[in-house]
Amino acid sequence: MIEGYEQAAARAEERLAAAADLGAVSGIERELLGRRSLFADAKRRLGDLDPGDRAEAGRRLNGARARVEAAAAAARERLAAADRDDRHAAERLDLTERLPQTVPLRRGRLHPVTQARDRLEDVFVGMGYTVAEGPEVESAWYNFEALNIPDWHPARSSFDTIFVDLGEPEEVMLRAHTSPVQIRVMEGRKPPVYIVAPGRTFRSDTADATHLPAFNQIEGLAVDRNITMGDLAGTIDEFVRAFFGREVKSRLRPSYFPFTEPSAEFDISRPDGSWLELGGCGMVHPNVLRNCGIDPEQWQGFAFGFGIDRLAVMRHEIDDIREFVNNDTRFLSQF
Repeated sequence: MIEGYEQAAARAEERLAAAADLGAVSGIERELLGRRSLFADAKRRLGDLDPGDRAEAGRRLNGARARVEAAAAAARERLAAADRDDRHAAERLDLTERLPQTVPLRRGRLHPVTQARDRLEDVFVGMGYTVAEGPEVESAWYNFEALNIPDWHPARSSFDTIFVDLGEPEEVMLRAHTSPVQIRVMEGRKPPVYIVAPGRTFRSDTADATHLPAFNQIEGLAVDRNITMGDLAGTIDEFVRAFFGREVKSRLRPSYFPFTEPSAEFDISRPDGSWLELGGCGMVHPNVLRNCGIDPEQWQGFAFGFGIDRLAVMRHEIDDIREFVNNDTRFLSQF
C-alpha cells in the first residue's frame, strides 16, 4: 500500500515540475492533499494496520505527502516568478534617446573656464609647480587669521564673506579666496614648496558684467631659501608669455595686501599700448610663515593670484562675464 502512495508522490513531483499555470498546481494539490484526496484516504486507513506496522507506514506516508507539498510550493514560486518577468517585460519602457540618422551626433566640450584652468595648470606644471586643492568651506583661521588678517583688521570686511551656520558665529564660511590652500600646504609640508591652487571661491557680490558671487581663482606659492622679488617678477613674466604669447609683457605696481610684504599688482600689456590689471602678488609676509611653523629667517617665499573667469574673459574678449554661467549652448559651443 505505502509503495503505491510513494509512487504517486513521485508522479506528482514530475507533474508539478511541468505545470504550466497555477490552476494545474491547484488541481494536483486537491487530488493528492485535499480533504477527500488520495493521501487523506491513506491516513484514515492507517488505523486498519497492526500497531507494529502503523508507525512505519505513517512515517513513510508523511514523507510522501511532504514531497508533494514541497514540489507544489516550488511550482508556485516558479510560476509566480515567470509571471513577474512577463509583467515587467510588458510594462518596460524604452527611454533611449535616438536621433534621426540624418542628424549628426554632436560631442560635448569643456567649459571655457575649465579650458582656461587646465591650460593654466599645464603652464605652471611645466614651470615645476604642483597642483594643490583644499575644501571650499573653511574656518576663520585658514580664510583670514593665518593669512595675517585678524578679526580687527579693516581688510577683513572687504571680502564680503558668505558665512555658514556651523560652529561659532562668523567662524565657518565659504572660502573667499584659494589662499587657505597655501596655509594647509605649508602646515603639512616642509619647504621647499612650489604649488598652484586653483578652485572655486565665493563672495556676496551681485552678479554684473565683471563680477560673479561664485568664481574661480588660481593662486601660486613658492617657498625656498633666498627667494627674492626678482624671482617673483621673472615667474610672472614667464607665465604671461607662456599663456598669452611671447609678445605680451608684464609689469609690477606697488600695492598692499595683508598677507604679502612688499605687495604688488601685476599688469599685462595690450596691443594698443595700454595695460590691463591681471592680479595681485608679493613676498609672503613673515607672520604668515610663522603661523605655518616656518622660520622666516631661513625661508622666504612669494605668492600671486588672479581670477580664472576674468582671465578667460580677457583671453576670449568677452564683454559680460555672466555669459559663462548662463548655460547658453550657442555661446559655449564657440570655444
